[in-house]
Amino acid sequence: MTRTDKNVIGVDFGSDSVRAVVVKAETGKVLSTGVSFYSRWKQGKYQWPEQAIFRQHPQDYLDSFTECVRGALRELSEEERQKVAGIGIDTTGSTPVPVDSNGTPLALLEEFSGNENAMFYLWKDHSAHKEADEISKAFSARGDINYCKFTGTYSAEWYWAKILHGIRTDKKVREKAYAWVEHCDWMVGLLIGNTKPETMYHSACAAGYKALWNKEWGGLPDDGVLGKIDPYLKMVREHYGTAPEAATVCAGNMSEEWRTRLGLLQNIKVSGSSFDAHAGAVGAGIDEKMLVCAIGTSAVDMVVMKTEELRHVNIKELTRFGGLAEDAILPGYVGIETGQSAFGDLFAWYKRLLLWPLETLGDIVEGDICKLIYEKTEKRMLSLLEKSVEKLSGETVFPVALDWFNGRRYPDADDFQRGVISGLSIGTGAPEIYRALVFAAVAGLNRILCGFEKAGVSIDRVRAVGGISRKSEYIMQMMADVTGREIAVLDVDQTCALGAAVYAAMGSGCYENIHEALLRMAAKEEKRFYPDKERAEHYKKYYQDYLRTAERMN
Repeated sequence: MTRTDKNVIGVDFGSDSVRAVVVKAETGKVLSTGVSFYSRWKQGKYQWPEQAIFRQHPQDYLDSFTECVRGALRELSEEERQKVAGIGIDTTGSTPVPVDSNGTPLALLEEFSGNENAMFYLWKDHSAHKEADEISKAFSARGDINYCKFTGTYSAEWYWAKILHGIRTDKKVREKAYAWVEHCDWMVGLLIGNTKPETMYHSACAAGYKALWNKEWGGLPDDGVLGKIDPYLKMVREHYGTAPEAATVCAGNMSEEWRTRLGLLQNIKVSGSSFDAHAGAVGAGIDEKMLVCAIGTSAVDMVVMKTEELRHVNIKELTRFGGLAEDAILPGYVGIETGQSAFGDLFAWYKRLLLWPLETLGDIVEGDICKLIYEKTEKRMLSLLEKSVEKLSGETVFPVALDWFNGRRYPDADDFQRGVISGLSIGTGAPEIYRALVFAAVAGLNRILCGFEKAGVSIDRVRAVGGISRKSEYIMQMMADVTGREIAVLDVDQTCALGAAVYAAMGSGCYENIHEALLRMAAKEEKRFYPDKERAEHYKKYYQDYLRTAERMN
C-alpha cells in the first residue's frame, strides 16, 4: 500500500476515558471515532480527593481501550478497515504502575486485585508530596551533577516520587514489585507482546520529563544517588532496561492476540508513545516559536526548540516555570513543557459546589423530577454562569482567585500550595466567583508566558487545543485579552488522539520526515481570538491583584 491508501489509529487515554480516531495518513482526515469511559473510575473507585489519592485499575484501561478501538473500526467500511497500517498511543502521565518480572501490573494478579497501591498512580495523584521534597533535595544537592537542572523542583506527580511513596505505604507491593512502568510504555509493550521491564519500549517523553533521563549524565539519575534515598530505587533503575525513544519510531508489530481482539489484519505497526498533552501539541502542528496550550482538566503548555538554541536561554530561570527533555515532543528537538495542575478542574469543582443542593434534593422530595432537574442543570450550569458574567457591569468588583487547587506547578513547583478566593463580600454572587476562577486560570497562563519570555524563549504564535478551547468562547476571549496575544483555536476535538495518529503514520512508514507529516495531518486553524484593547486595559488591575495575592502565599 502507498501512503494514500493507508489509514492509522490514534488512541488517547485521558483521565476519565479513552478516545480513538481512525484517520487518513495522507491528509489527517478523521474517518471515525470511538469513546469509552472507565467503568470503575466512573463509579468513584480508588480515588480519595481529600487525600490527593487517584488510582486507576489496569482492567479499566484494557476494557475501555478495546471498546473504543472496536467502536471506531465498526464505523468504517470493510475496505477502509483493511487499510489500517498502524496505531499510536498517548496516555496521561506520569502514571506509573508496579509490575512483576513479566511486566504484569500487580493489580491484575489475584492477590492484589483490589489493592489500590498495586494500581496505576494517576498523574494528579499528589500523595507523594513528602517523597517529592526528599527526592528534590537529593537530586539537586551540591555535587558533580544536579539531576533537577532541566526540570526544577521534583514533583509529587512524577515517577520516582510515586514509586517511593508506594513502596513505603505498602510492604507487600514493595516485596512483589520487580519494576515500575509508565502507562504509555505498558500499552506499547502490551500491544507488541513485550512487557518485560528490561527489554520493553520506553517513551522519551515519560523518561525525560518524569524519570529525568538525560544524555548529559548518561541516562537515569545515578544508582548511587537513588540508592541513598532508598535501595529499592536503585533496583528499579537496574531493571529499567533499554534507552528511551521518540514516539515516532516503530516499536514493533501488533501481536496476533491483540489483532484478533481488535479485529485488525496482519502487519499492524505499533509506534512509540507519549503523554496526552504532548501528543496534542503534535496534533496541533507544533513548531519552533509556537506555544501550544492543551487545556482540559489541567493545562499543559509546550514549546520546541533546537538544542543549539538553548545557549540563548536562561535555564535556571526557565526551570522555575517548566522542564526540558530531549525528543519528548518532536524527534530532534528539545521539548519545553509547563502548565497548571488545575484549569478545567477549577470550573468542575465550582459546578459540583453549586449542584450540591440539587444532589441532596432527592432525600427531601420523592420522584424522578429531582433527577431531571439535576441533569438539566448540570448540563447548562457553566454556560449559564458565562452568560450571567457577560451581563455584569464594567464597574462590578470581582474577587481574586489563585488557580493552585491541585498544587502549584509554576513558578517554583510546590505541591503543598492550595487555591485561594479572596475579596469576597456579602454582595458577591455565583457569577462573580465563576469569573474570578476563569481569570485565575487565564492569569496563570499569562504568568507562564511572561516567565518563558524572561528566560529567553521566543514565542510568536499561540494555539489552543482541548475541549475548553472549542466549548468556551468566553474563556478563549479572556485568554486573548489578558495575554495580549492572538489565540488560534483548531478544528479537531480529539487533537491528542490525532497526534497519536501522526506517531502511527511515522511508525508505519507513511512519512520519513515529521514536518511533512505535520503539514499534511495536523489540525487546521478554525477560529482566532483577538485581544480587545479596552478589556485588556481593564484586566491589568486584576492581574496585578493576582500577582500580589500569589506573592502573599509564598
